[in-house]
Amino acid sequence: MPTVDLATLGWNAFFEEAFAPHRAAGLLPARVATESKHFYTVVGEDGDVLASITGKLHIKKGGKTNLPKVGDWVAINRPAAGEQTLIHTVLPRRTTLSRKLPGREAEEQIIGSNLDTVFVVQALDTTFNLRRLERFLVMVHEGGATPVVLLNKIDLCEDPDTEVAAVQTAIAPTVVIPVCAKTGKGTGKMREYCVKGSTVAFIGTSGVGKSSLINRLLGEKTQATLEVRREDSKGRHTTTWRELIPLPDGGLVVDTPGMREFHMWSAAGGLEGAFPDIVQFADQCRFRDCKHQQEPDCAVRAALAEGKITEGRYESFSKLQRELGRVKEERKQHAYFVNKRRSTLGTKAWLRND
Repeated sequence: MPTVDLATLGWNAFFEEAFAPHRAAGLLPARVATESKHFYTVVGEDGDVLASITGKLHIKKGGKTNLPKVGDWVAINRPAAGEQTLIHTVLPRRTTLSRKLPGREAEEQIIGSNLDTVFVVQALDTTFNLRRLERFLVMVHEGGATPVVLLNKIDLCEDPDTEVAAVQTAIAPTVVIPVCAKTGKGTGKMREYCVKGSTVAFIGTSGVGKSSLINRLLGEKTQATLEVRREDSKGRHTTTWRELIPLPDGGLVVDTPGMREFHMWSAAGGLEGAFPDIVQFADQCRFRDCKHQQEPDCAVRAALAEGKITEGRYESFSKLQRELGRVKEERKQHAYFVNKRRSTLGTKAWLRND
């Protein structure tokens, strides 16, 4: 069986240092390519193998976020020929892409890990939404990856140059690349980020063309695609799971399902990365915890009044800041009830064994 070069999978000095004690214990490194409810496909030096997690890892404090996710590096047993293996631990994540799990529970959902570049895809049609784009950028910045905006379907835009320039001005210094998955125009610049050992991901709502752009990178129609509905330009989900896919010219790509909702999780640093124009004024506010609403000597409000910040940009920043505040409180309450429940269950177990 031909061996796989771990460097092509993204292995580097960061992971080698973290893996040292596990190597001493006789375990092997592997990267998670797919995940399902109970099983994972992991790829190591001997190729891909089916794996499940140990019971110890399953009950580890921290819950679902400690379980393997697509893009994670893990420590596994050496698998016997034709048999599955066990995942003993998940190595520290260099970067993550997360959102608040849809629903009422204040839980984190990790979409992908150890990503170098995240392509945030929007279509230059009637579905384009600058505020939604800013939301995506906040979470990418928070996780530590580099965001790159792909404005797809430029063939459907009457004046793409003007539209692209306006977006670039609004979200500078984030790189913006106009592309057309249908004709291939602009995709060459996208390929510059897909070098050997790098991992990229595509995120966006349904119908923006993520899978079609990935097909351009792959050089074949591997990812299923569907036409958007003509009446409202809305897409239909074509990707229903996340998977790590090797690219023919090097690098790996994570395709993600279209996201109808992208709730904020934790993004204090992400706000700074996505709104550098506002943060530069926020540093000049009189109070360090200024909310930029009615506080005296607020430099952000002053910049807004002087036209140095647009009204839309300011409203978007304020809305996301408020949302993060609510999520922070929800997380505190969730942690309180989880700890209380654990404490109650622990007491009951002690009484049963007394």
